[in-house]
Amino acid sequence: MPNSGTKMIEILLVEDNPGDVQLTREAFLEGKIRNNMTVMRDGVQALDYLKNPNVTRPDIILLDLNLPRMGGLEVLEKIKADLALRVIPVVILTTSQDEEDIAKSYRSHANCYIAKPVDFEKFMQVVRSLEDFWLTVVRLPSHS
Repeated sequence: MPNSGTKMIEILLVEDNPGDVQLTREAFLEGKIRNNMTVMRDGVQALDYLKNPNVTRPDIILLDLNLPRMGGLEVLEKIKADLALRVIPVVILTTSQDEEDIAKSYRSHANCYIAKPVDFEKFMQVVRSLEDFWLTVVRLPSHS
């Protein structure tokens, strides 16, 4: 049951695969935490969104690495190089299990790296675990 006593959590999902977007939305809808999920389909769009002063700043970013126009690693580097954005936790949520992608993500200051399972139930379980940890256990920075 959603927690109505807390503020709405703002999630930015940067993902170009419509199936993964739908699965992620469904998993968060079934979750305990009230959230608003904004989806950006490529890296350029995501950075434009984050730099727009007229949009609500996300509490957490779920970032795929394999994106059109600008890859996830470049997006991550630009987020972490920006003083106003670097405090937002960035969770890499991608199909890549490549050790070099993992190492580059952490060197670029990703907060965690999760390889997406191909199996539907396991994917749902991963997203629920993400919600349990990042939106229930962890205290996120305020935007003030």
